[in-house]
Amino acid sequence: MKAVALTHYLPIEDPNSFLDVELPQPVASGRDILVAVKAISVNPVDTKVRAPKDTVEETPRVLGYDASGVVDSVGPDVTLFKAGDEVYYAGDITRSGTNQEFHLVDERIVGFKPKSLNFAEAAALPLTTITAYEAFFDRLGIDRDGADAGQTLLIIGAGGGVGSIGIQLAKAAGLVVIATASRPQTESWVSQLGADHVVNHRQDMVAQVRALGFHTVDHIAIFNDMRHWETAVELIRPQGGIVSIDNTDVAMPMAGMKMKSASLHWEFMFARAMHQTPDMIEQHKLLSYVAAEIDAGRIRTTLDTVMTPINADNMRKAHALIETGTARGKVVVEGF
Repeated sequence: MKAVALTHYLPIEDPNSFLDVELPQPVASGRDILVAVKAISVNPVDTKVRAPKDTVEETPRVLGYDASGVVDSVGPDVTLFKAGDEVYYAGDITRSGTNQEFHLVDERIVGFKPKSLNFAEAAALPLTTITAYEAFFDRLGIDRDGADAGQTLLIIGAGGGVGSIGIQLAKAAGLVVIATASRPQTESWVSQLGADHVVNHRQDMVAQVRALGFHTVDHIAIFNDMRHWETAVELIRPQGGIVSIDNTDVAMPMAGMKMKSASLHWEFMFARAMHQTPDMIEQHKLLSYVAAEIDAGRIRTTLDTVMTPINADNMRKAHALIETGTARGKVVVEGF
């Protein structure tokens, strides 16, 4: 089968940073399903895993943590899917990735693809959807079904993939969303997605949020990096919660959090699959829930850029675009 892989961890402009290779087609066993991959999307985690280092892979390594496709076959213990089902999912960072024609994945972290979306539109969603959903509803404890309607949520770094779906999930839950963006095109993007207010995270966010009439906010999601930590501590209400997805070495003074009895949460969407937690199937449930919301017209895809076909050249272009840090929404590569 065709695949895009690497053997050396190189700068993305190096033509050997990705290679077109042929690999044996895997066979489904246990609770795995074998998916014929139709489209994949590229996330910041892809670029972080691929980042230059001295490691050399003895056999080609396949990356990729988002896919949509069709179930080709299933393992003997599979109960959720059958051959022919259209699916979308983010995979498992500890296993071979999605940038290949046929991919094995545990059924418990796979959802039924939204019927109203094509494969490229669906591939844009899984990793960011799981991240935002778990950040809001599992970590911060916001009620998905509207019991916390009217509460305020500040999303720092709202124009990227996670923020783009996060705005929509938060609005569906009835929250007042304050989104941050630093460029005119991302300001327009987050407004189109439903943000109630937009502030610039390259300027004084405390002053901007308070100028909107909010002295503090109920919840904060940091979806870019932790350089905004002290601003978040200043803006979170007493007994409020902050969630972050950043892998940071930035100093994070905690005195302000203690004085407010505020909580800090980390979100890492691979944790369930990586640690085989008893509740792994929650990712299947949430992806299927979001698919139903999309088909009902309440949430839209966050796809912005499509490249075709899935090959080493387009993978290098997609990674280069993500590495600029200016990508709006999601970048998808479609079709082998």
